Amino acid sequence: MATATTLREFRIPLAEIAQIPAAENATVRYLECHGDLAHLGLEYAGVSPLGKGGTEAAAAAAEPAPVGSPWCATLLSPALSLARLQQLLAFFAGRKWPVTAVDTLARRDDRTVLRFQLDAEPDFAPARHACLQLAEKLEADLVLQPGHSQRPPRLAGFDMDSTLIDAEVIDELAKITGIGDQVAAITEAAMRGELDFRQSFRKRMALLKGFSEQRLGEIATQLPIKGGAEQLLRALRALGCKTAVLSGGFTYFADYLQREKLPLDFIHANQLEFENGALTGGVIEPIVDGNRKRELLQQMAEELGLDPDRVIAVGDGANDIPMLNLGALGIAIHPKPKVRLEAPQAITHFGLDAALYLFGLNDRQIAALP
Repeated sequence: MATATTLREFRIPLAEIAQIPAAENATVRYLECHGDLAHLGLEYAGVSPLGKGGTEAAAAAAEPAPVGSPWCATLLSPALSLARLQQLLAFFAGRKWPVTAVDTLARRDDRTVLRFQLDAEPDFAPARHACLQLAEKLEADLVLQPGHSQRPPRLAGFDMDSTLIDAEVIDELAKITGIGDQVAAITEAAMRGELDFRQSFRKRMALLKGFSEQRLGEIATQLPIKGGAEQLLRALRALGCKTAVLSGGFTYFADYLQREKLPLDFIHANQLEFENGALTGGVIEPIVDGNRKRELLQQMAEELGLDPDRVIAVGDGANDIPMLNLGALGIAIHPKPKVRLEAPQAITHFGLDAALYLFGLNDRQIAALP
């Protein structure tokens, strides 16, 4: 029999939250702070962790407060206990990052998303690494970003394999031909940054010589879409943002995704070379590697008349790092370890649609998008 829980709101100074006695049975549902008192929504079983009953829980805010601080830290937690919130507040205090405002962007059963505005000027690289280390302890994502980047972008560049789709296409082709382990090992080395992408691409393509074009068409229809990809892309289109695939994979599959599955505006990927209805094993220049991805994204921004701070990139592999470091945000989604350490921002516990919180949107605003 499930234990009954109570959801109540407590209004106390933000600094005093860290002093509440530890309570394993208390879950944070929301936290709002725009003045002297924080509004803390706690769900708990049994006795109140604050020793008092609190008030009725408030409805979710229609929209977050405007961002006026130089930096924001967004916590995306699958299950946020009061103890973990206290750890986070102690982390900010220990690094002397004053919290000027807190907004709740999501308060669902499967996630609590809190955005903290910070009146600080941290050295970004070490600050980001400290946030990653704390995130592991909290079993959550903690994303540090400039305050001005908390707005929808105007151009978003996406890797395809393992980013928009939940597969590495070239590995899937290799499995069918019976050389899956051999090709997958090359792919993994390249994605970890241990092998030059251009070199690895040529090696893998040579091994796929003779693969039929007809079979490629069958595979395209079976590619699994990454969780949250469609939601994110449709939201970006509704927000007036152009989207582009910038992939070391193939135009053959990216074109199919654009035509049949996902609302994408531009495609830049590698072209397959055929002869007599089968792959030749050769490559067509220019190969879309990491540097090429960055060049293409920058070129598109210039053609659209956009400053870099209105551009974002999303990817997962080492060959995405150059474009992840180009614009306002570089979001690594379920990244390889090397990429998680080097990407400006990272999301590991949620799908692609969680990126919408980094644009300053809450669940009510997201749900209202056409």
